Amino acid sequence: MPERAPIRTAVPVALVAAGLLLTACGTATEATAPPAAPPAAPSEITAATPAGTLGGPGTACALPASLTLAKGWKPQAVKDPENPELAPLTRQGPATVRCEVDAKPAGNIGYLRVWTAPKGPARATLEAFVKAEKGATGLVVKDVKAGALPAVEVRYSVHSEVLDDTKEERAFAVETPKGTVIVHLGGLDSEEHQEMLPAYELAKSSLKAL
Repeated sequence: MPERAPIRTAVPVALVAAGLLLTACGTATEATAPPAAPPAAPSEITAATPAGTLGGPGTACALPASLTLAKGWKPQAVKDPENPELAPLTRQGPATVRCEVDAKPAGNIGYLRVWTAPKGPARATLEAFVKAEKGATGLVVKDVKAGALPAVEVRYSVHSEVLDDTKEERAFAVETPKGTVIVHLGGLDSEEHQEMLPAYELAKSSLKAL
């Protein structure tokens, strides 16, 4: 699925034409294009420079967890995410998007998005979230740590018919007292995705339930 543009009540026509929006949820399908390049190992990812916290009191987004942002990344709360008319843009499987962190000020094209879902097993919630993304295939799920908390992470590929390209995506999920939190990293393509991994890893390593 092509990288989604920020969620707004008015959407630029050019982005719609390019398919750069959150799409309506669909069933995961087998991609016909070759799989994306193997993901970088954590040891190969350069550490991001921390620059502020997201999720706590006084931050841009009210969330059930807090995390550290990478330098240059700009967060913004999603407006009216519970509006049923916006469901195709704000819902994916069991999750609702709450916050978008834009990588463009840091020099990349993509977003780190934070989603929330009702209380439930992190693995089942995350798998349902990914399988609701049209074109998702090749899911690799493993147990990880998000900060000091047990978490589940998935890496997968998404084939875009609009761009005729297959790209990497990944996400992790953690259970908190206020529900499940999913942090997702997409990107315009696999190269952008790889370049944004330091910010994703920083968010994962710093996450704390509130």
